[in-house]
Amino acid sequence: MLKTTLLAGIAPAKFDKHIVSNLLLENGTEDAVRQEKLLIGVRNEDGTIYRLIGATKHNSFMNAVEELFDLGLSDELEDVEGTQEGCDAIFSEA
Repeated sequence: MLKTTLLAGIAPAKFDKHIVSNLLLENGTEDAVRQEKLLIGVRNEDGTIYRLIGATKHNSFMNAVEELFDLGLSDELEDVEGTQEGCDAIFSEA
């Protein structure tokens, strides 16, 4: 199961409802999500990360990444080694 949280005070992206309906997500606190082994950030139209998705297992992380690609989103860290802004992947509209 993936944990997710919306970051306080940041507007969700217009496509957020597609993420919620296509991924099996369990709502948690920001602290709880940040404790997960792998983190996915999602940017809104302003370029700000508004949602975090945390995965305990690499398999769950890869399934989430695949679903986000299927939604037409792109991962800006796809060709980058390591993390950025604390995330292992950061998705936004292409």
